[in-house]
Amino acid sequence: METEFVRWSEDGSERSAMWRSTSGAPAPKSVRVADDSMRADDAYRLACEGTALLWRGDFQNARQLSVAIAARVDRKPRRSSDDPATAFHLHRQTQSRRARLLGMLLIPFDADQSIPLRRAPDTRQAMLDAYGATDVASVSSLRDLLGAIGAHEWRRKGVEIAELDARIHPGYGVYSPIRGEYVGLVAKAPLPSTATAFDIGTGTGVLAAVLAKRGMRRVVATDLDPKALECARSNIERLGYSDVVEVEEADLFPSGLVSLTVCNPPWLPAKPTSPIERAVYDPGSSMLRGFLTGLPEHLESDGEGWLILSDLAELLGLRPRQELLTWIEEAGLAVVDRMDVRPTHGKARDSTDVLHAARSREVTSLWRLRPL
Repeated sequence: METEFVRWSEDGSERSAMWRSTSGAPAPKSVRVADDSMRADDAYRLACEGTALLWRGDFQNARQLSVAIAARVDRKPRRSSDDPATAFHLHRQTQSRRARLLGMLLIPFDADQSIPLRRAPDTRQAMLDAYGATDVASVSSLRDLLGAIGAHEWRRKGVEIAELDARIHPGYGVYSPIRGEYVGLVAKAPLPSTATAFDIGTGTGVLAAVLAKRGMRRVVATDLDPKALECARSNIERLGYSDVVEVEEADLFPSGLVSLTVCNPPWLPAKPTSPIERAVYDPGSSMLRGFLTGLPEHLESDGEGWLILSDLAELLGLRPRQELLTWIEEAGLAVVDRMDVRPTHGKARDSTDVLHAARSREVTSLWRLRPL
């Protein structure tokens, strides 16, 4: 990818720095230097007009300004609809606008990725995790930086997984397994065999680890994302399952036949707007359909495929249940059983969420599939 630069005028001269964006957002074309004298109303107006603000004041004041901008963004009345699919797309548009405007507040970084601002925290390791190494000055949005800091804390502290009696440490850009209900389904479903299993789209490696803990003698965990592969290998090694679990780069399936294949694809057929969203949004349900289509040729005669899927897409009117059943049938598969669980995350109980009507009824299922 070609390197982009942010360009601005300061102290009577033209300046530039490398642009870094975790979401792939283009470098802003109009940039103005701002400091502690910048009023929130003016910052919000400039952001709406497409002018980014390169911060030169106190770092903590930049965070306060970001909160103030967010309050003004959220003050605008939300468009709503009684149709679930329309409500979902309007919600996504609102989220996109919010992200774009908050992304207009920029933070400078020195060549060593430190922040040359008063009261700035040491974020060098978080930036290294998110962006990789560099030896030149750069600029990123405060929103991206705060995301990198949060991801670094997730990685450092880890997520407690009851089924493993241990913590999983998600890497930057790898979806954290905070929705533990689907992990519980994999821990409870009856194993067709303890010989060999595939974990398709492994992410953090959590499901591969659960299968290893349950006694699978060999597990091959696959992913295409380099960050996910690195994360999964790190977690598997930390948990002591390296002699059982192999982590491979593959587009869905590795070679061979197994008694069990597990896949937890993205649940919503929509376009992701950042790398981390690829774990949630899958345009055209391509990964889901690819898993179903390829499953029969990778299963032994008495093997099973476990598809882990929420019905949120159905509740939002994005994908009818019959469409999923048709894909299963067309792939030459039969449903042996389905295990259901209600989600326990906070949004399922948040009545202020614009998608609450759907989230409150959501069910996550483990579909046990076998070739016909």
